Amino acid sequence: MKIRIILLGICLSIAWNSNTTMGADAQFYFNRGNDHYNEGDFDKAIADYTTAISISPKYADVYYNRGQAYYRKEKYEEAIKDYTKGIELRPDDAEIYHRRGLAYFNRGQYNNAIEDATKAISLNPNFALAYYNRGLAHAKKGRYDEAIEDYNKALTIIPSYGEAYFSRGVAYTRKAVADFKKACDKGNKYACDNYKQLSE
Repeated sequence: MKIRIILLGICLSIAWNSNTTMGADAQFYFNRGNDHYNEGDFDKAIADYTTAISISPKYADVYYNRGQAYYRKEKYEEAIKDYTKGIELRPDDAEIYHRRGLAYFNRGQYNNAIEDATKAISLNPNFALAYYNRGLAHAKKGRYDEAIEDYNKALTIIPSYGEAYFSRGVAYTRKAVADFKKACDKGNKYACDNYKQLSE
């Protein structure tokens, strides 16, 4: 009986030490990957994040950071895959949805970008960047009223948000162009002049 208890204790000790070492190794590669990322060496960062994931496959932060490195390399499909895995592991994280939405936006998948920004906003109603980026996606689809509404919301949260003012101005201009064209088509000469001027 004593031998079995001792052996069991040794086995548990080995297993505990092994798990601790694995966790420490994953953390080491994660931290080193962060250093490479901050230095702008995204390839080395991705390599270290990948090693950390192989050691600890449920480490949500590593998927997020590797997604960020892929994003910086404009490898948006790979970034989306990593953000998606991060969402599976941490479904209440508004930032990961927001980042995946940006990757979708850069791939021209504006509906997916809008959906992810909306989810991010539902998790964090004061997420000004998510409103702004959803506005950009709406504008890409020609939905200027929705875009303006989102820019307004972003500006309510951050009144000094210069990009939101600019993008809202662009959206108003695009709406004006559409109205001038309609008026021009119906024979309004002044509308035609304004349409021509804004279209140049």
